[in-house]
Amino acid sequence: MGLLANIRRDLKFAAGLRRLLSRIKPIDLDSTVLVCDDLEEAVDRFPDRIAIEDEHRSLTYREFDSMANRFAHWARGRNLKRSDTVALVMLNRAEYLAAWFGLSKVGVATALINTNLTGPALGHCIEISGASQIITDQDCWRALEDARPHTDRNMMLWVLGLADEDEVSDRRDLDTPLRSASSVRPAPSARAGLTNRSTALYIYTSGTTGMPKAARVPHSRARTYMRAFAGCTATTEKDVIYNVLPLYHSTGGLVGIGPALLNGGKLVLRKRFSATAFWPDVKKSGATVFVYIGELCRYLVNSPEHEDERAHQLRLAYGNGLRPDVWDDFKTRFAIPEILEFYGSTEGNVSVFNFDGKPGAIGRVPWFVKGKVNIRLVQFDFDTETPVRGSDGRCRLAEVGEVGEAIGMIGDDTRHDFSGYADKSASQKKILTDVFKPGDRWFRTGDLMRQDREGYFYFIDRIGDTFRWKGENVSTAEVEQRLAEAPGVKEVIAYGVPVPGQDGKAGMVALVVEGRFGATAFAEYVEANLPSYAQPQFVRVMKAVDTTGTFKYRKVDLVTDGFDPDKVDGPLFVRGGKAGYTKLTPAARQAILDGETRL
Repeated sequence: MGLLANIRRDLKFAAGLRRLLSRIKPIDLDSTVLVCDDLEEAVDRFPDRIAIEDEHRSLTYREFDSMANRFAHWARGRNLKRSDTVALVMLNRAEYLAAWFGLSKVGVATALINTNLTGPALGHCIEISGASQIITDQDCWRALEDARPHTDRNMMLWVLGLADEDEVSDRRDLDTPLRSASSVRPAPSARAGLTNRSTALYIYTSGTTGMPKAARVPHSRARTYMRAFAGCTATTEKDVIYNVLPLYHSTGGLVGIGPALLNGGKLVLRKRFSATAFWPDVKKSGATVFVYIGELCRYLVNSPEHEDERAHQLRLAYGNGLRPDVWDDFKTRFAIPEILEFYGSTEGNVSVFNFDGKPGAIGRVPWFVKGKVNIRLVQFDFDTETPVRGSDGRCRLAEVGEVGEAIGMIGDDTRHDFSGYADKSASQKKILTDVFKPGDRWFRTGDLMRQDREGYFYFIDRIGDTFRWKGENVSTAEVEQRLAEAPGVKEVIAYGVPVPGQDGKAGMVALVVEGRFGATAFAEYVEANLPSYAQPQFVRVMKAVDTTGTFKYRKVDLVTDGFDPDKVDGPLFVRGGKAGYTKLTPAARQAILDGETRL
């Protein structure tokens, strides 16, 4: 890259960083200005502009505030008080945001619960939220009823759109009490005593590796997410932000709303993502910005061409998890002028931004801010799955190009705060101590990355997803990226499975393919594109794959099934034979287990 190009790149990064910092610097952990104050300020600035459009209605900022005030007064009428928690289980709609906005006005926290959960997992989330009052809608209340046997809490359901015949003593209509509640803004004294350290929300991990955990989101963190992206996206009251991500996660529910609702823009909400309806809806809504997660982009790239896919007004797509193998196709095919990729987690204190749009990079820390951004990569031991410590007991920074775990220093300010989980023991597991000096504390992201000489960070894998085979480290993310281009492959999930009598884990992939699985063509592609140790030993062919509400694959279920034909529904293949992969029979599996067949 030439000198002039470098200067332009650095200026673009500096401009993005300046916009971000200008919005988050006023946030102080001991301040009594809360997330609801930020939203009320926007209401007072833009009262008559359209704030939210969903499938049912459009609301001005004044109407949105009035709706939130009704939720606040409803909560006070139920004798809910500061430090209490209400659970929210609802599909995307204006009332979702009005509910937690309104509850925050009277100091009540809201647990945002995944609408895809059922049974024990849903009961678990209700249990650990500490909530007994649950706000829900006609689409979700039956799942909550089915989850009652899986929690010891006495759940009172308040349902929007509940039919008269479905009302019982512990399941009531919410529309009527909301209509009768006051629309006047509660006095700030209703939340007196709260600061930015107080809990605003609980947002749950996706549960890809077991039961979800409730991440505590204080007002400082909710404000930081919303204000940071209100700044770095350069949105104004003229922008229309299109959001189909679930509001129960931080990307959709905080990152995806701040650029609109803090700047006077319009937020377009849809209940669910639909690949077929996406581009016509983006065109019809007049969206100028949309928020993504990487898998959403992959679904769009894998979808048939649509006449509206370039007939839009989008100027920016922003989000996280856009994979390198999808990036260029996504940007070029759909004529997206600019992509803003970022890295962060709901509960953590590490974040980086790719302000200058380098394809495949999750962020950058250039030379002129080195040491000032709260991220370090430390050398990592793949056998123990812990950071390497030297003879002095201290961790070692990873070299340029070396894969390491990303960590962030924990401190008593907004930038370094680690809010953790509702479960304190789960929080402690994420903390490293005595890292570079006695007594220091650092947050473990659990993510492996590398950084190049220009300061760009690249995501490698989650700890636990990387496994060892034949003495080498295998990144499932890299295997997935390579095999996504294999003949006939529509979707690929890579993971490691234990094999008795052999060190490490054998590579396995679950594939969704077009038509029949072409074993020979796939084997030839694997041979040409992956080193021997990374080539999958087992292939599972599926009709479709289960994902979480944010399109993350539930690898834990696939790992549990392993390569057992009795557990696997669909064709199962093992490496070997003339075709490169042959059908795995129960007898062939037993030979592997007995050590008669070596992989």
